Amino acid sequence: MKKVLYEYKQFALKGNVLDMAIGIVIGGAFATIASSLVANIFAPIVGLLTSGVDMADLFIVLKSGAFGGPYTTLDQANKDGAVTLSYGLFLNSVLSFLVVSWFAFVVVKSVNRIKKQERSSELKKTKTCPYCCSEIHLEASVCPHCTLKLDGT
Repeated sequence: MKKVLYEYKQFALKGNVLDMAIGIVIGGAFATIASSLVANIFAPIVGLLTSGVDMADLFIVLKSGAFGGPYTTLDQANKDGAVTLSYGLFLNSVLSFLVVSWFAFVVVKSVNRIKKQERSSELKKTKTCPYCCSEIHLEASVCPHCTLKLDGT
């Protein structure tokens, strides 16, 4: 039993697992922000452009409830026990996904750009030997490959 707990501890404390756990927590928080952005900012704008239609209230009644329709809101239909196809909520979810994935794309693209800049700055620490064309340290005065002095003598 101790061996299993030790192995689990080794697994759980690896950097990648902790990074993933932090990413999941931050991703969950960001998804909440994206949902709020869609529900409280984008949906009202779409509603304004579509003569006051709330995207969350876009639905099709598949079977009427106890008192029957017509239902003007999804909440009314749900309270009456109607079976509905709530495509407006699905559209909100798709829009939330697009917002989250767009921001994830922007973050990954930014991180990749920073990593590329770091790699290019590391590459600038070398130069090419004019005699044997080997990569050598920028401050080298003698090429370690062809052993010639780099000042031309």
